Amino acid sequence: MRSRLFLLLCFFLILLTSCDERSDSSDQSNSLSSNQDDKTTIQTEDSREMADSGKEQTEQKAEETEVPKADTYDVDQRKVIYTADTRIEVKDLQKKIATLESLIIDYNGYIVESSRSNDTEEKNSTGFITARVPQTNFKTFMDEVESGEGKLLSNNISGQDVTEEYVDLESRLQSKKVVEKRLLAFMEQAEKTEDLLAISEDLAEVQEEIEQITGRMNYLQNKADLATVHIEIQENNVSLEDGDLNTWEATKQQFIKSINFLLKVISNVFVFIAGNMPVLILISVLGWLGWIFIRKWVKQNHKEK
Repeated sequence: MRSRLFLLLCFFLILLTSCDERSDSSDQSNSLSSNQDDKTTIQTEDSREMADSGKEQTEQKAEETEVPKADTYDVDQRKVIYTADTRIEVKDLQKKIATLESLIIDYNGYIVESSRSNDTEEKNSTGFITARVPQTNFKTFMDEVESGEGKLLSNNISGQDVTEEYVDLESRLQSKKVVEKRLLAFMEQAEKTEDLLAISEDLAEVQEEIEQITGRMNYLQNKADLATVHIEIQENNVSLEDGDLNTWEATKQQFIKSINFLLKVISNVFVFIAGNMPVLILISVLGWLGWIFIRKWVKQNHKEK
């Protein structure tokens, strides 16, 4: 009896021991798997943090890179946008427009717009030309325009210094390019899809900013390299009242005016006669009858005497 009880106790002890070992092994396996998941998550977060921190550090280093300031630029190196507005009065508009267009081409410029309008009431014409001329030839070109044929009515030249903005854009571009290079290096080192997606988003944002900065710099560079010139040409038809005609021209003008006046009088007389023809015929008939009656009456009185 005692031996049976002893065997039963031993059996229960063995069962309890085996159950404890299984529970420990399962706990260990669960803890290992959870540790692996945590490790994977931590690695992903670490890689993202590394990319972000690397981006920030790269931007800081790029900002610390020395870039020439606007104050250190020489006069010839400064970015200045020149604009000129000129008004000229000429006698022959078509000839002046052709001369200016040829002059623009001679100075390596190009015509942006050229137009002409006629004023029927004032009997004169006006031309407009907008051109772009290289800044190196701008002063000489304007001297040619001012001293050319015609009367200079007004001339206004203005300049906008964009050197500071250009230098700031240049510094930002250099910084963004360094960041782009660093992100490309991170992309080559990334092994997981999540890391590639995160770095790709940052890279796309940086590249878009680079394109915007480059576009603005190209715009400012083009505006600074080529000055904009607006020219308004007014045609002035010379008349007798201007006092600029010589004796022969004055005589010719007066003769033409006399002929025109005579033709106008003849025309008015003809219009008067033609328009009042019925009334004139009636008056003529009545006058003729009256004249006959008076003549007969005079003859009769003469015979009676």
